[in-house]
Parts: sequence; structure tokens; C-alpha cells
Amino acid sequence: MNEKNTLKVEKTDAEWRAQLTPEQYRITRQHGTERAFSSPDFALGKTGVYHCLCCNRPLYRSQTKFDSGTGWPSFFEPISGDAVTEHHDTSYGLSRTEIRCADCDAHLGHVFPDGPPPTGLRYCMNGVALTFEPE
Repeated sequence: MNEKNTLKVEKTDAEWRAQLTPEQYRITRQHGTERAFSSPDFALGKTGVYHCLCCNRPLYRSQTKFDSGTGWPSFFEPISGDAVTEHHDTSYGLSRTEIRCADCDAHLGHVFPDGPPPTGLRYCMNGVALTFEPE
């Protein structure tokens, strides 16, 4: 296994607050959600890789991004099977699957079973939790 995939990024709450803006902290460390259609402009058609804002772990390839019409960046699969972790989320009286960065546990968004082929999944991410690195 790649050593990168076995290392956990651990920081104190104060370190996260110093690194992130209040909105980034609210979303990634407090499991918040940005308003629909308010995330950074990650236009379709740009080739590159989406990374975790908090630790820079590669998470999604641009080739897996699609327009879900939901107002949040959506992907049909992560860059690798160990890039993200899934957690049961019952907040707001809903039963959903939360997605977090595998390296730093940043809250990224949720995954739903209504995506396009080939996976049928929609990884609905908070754009504030991602950075884009063009190829």
C-alpha cells in the first residue's frame, strides 16, 4: 500500500482554525453544507484533479465530474477506493452516507445512489472543501 494512504493528518482545533477560513472550517471540520450554487466555479471541461482543501489529498478526477443540477460539484467515483471514507449520517432527520477525506477526516459531502453510469453513484461535494489542480 502507498505510504501516503496510511498516514493520518492530525491537527488541533486551533491549528485547523488558523489554516482555514471560518466558512471552510464550518464545512470541513463541523460537517456543514454550503448553499447550493455557491461553491467555487469548477467548470466542466477543465482537465485536472480535485484535492482535499485541508490536506491536499487527491480525491476526484475531472473526468468523473458531471452536472447533477443540484448546485454542488458532483462526481461518479473517487480517484481511488481509499481516497474517501463513508460514515452513516442521521443529521436533520435524514439517513445519508457522509463522505470524508481518508487522510484528515474533512467533511466533503454525501454520496447518493442516483448518479450516472458506470457507478450509478453521485458524490455530491461541497466545493469549498475542494481545490482544483489543472493538468
